[in-house]
Amino acid sequence: MSSTTNGTEQAASQSDQRRIHLDGSRAATTYANTCHVGSTKEELVLNFGLNQFWEQGQPDLRVQVTNRIILSPFAAKRLALLLGAVVQQYEGQFGVLDLGGGPKPSTMSDGQGGAA
Repeated sequence: MSSTTNGTEQAASQSDQRRIHLDGSRAATTYANTCHVGSTKEELVLNFGLNQFWEQGQPDLRVQVTNRIILSPFAAKRLALLLGAVVQQYEGQFGVLDLGGGPKPSTMSDGQGGAA
């Protein structure tokens, strides 16, 4: 009986220690200073882009979208939790990030989206 239990425990511990190997050979690195988020019932769309026009008083801003990521709501929630944990770890190491001077994120209740 103990050999069966040990075999099961070893299999479980091996699957818990599974590693992920990332192949970045085809990845492009892009800088983004803005992100617009839109949603439907089935997906969340993240549009990352570059705002090069910071002059005050402009009625409209034109942002060049450089990357679009489409996620299921489940993947988006996992990403949100992961980002929260990473930011918390960052703040523990480097200090709290003050967002007092930055723009406030908008609420997305109608599927129209918001920018961050």
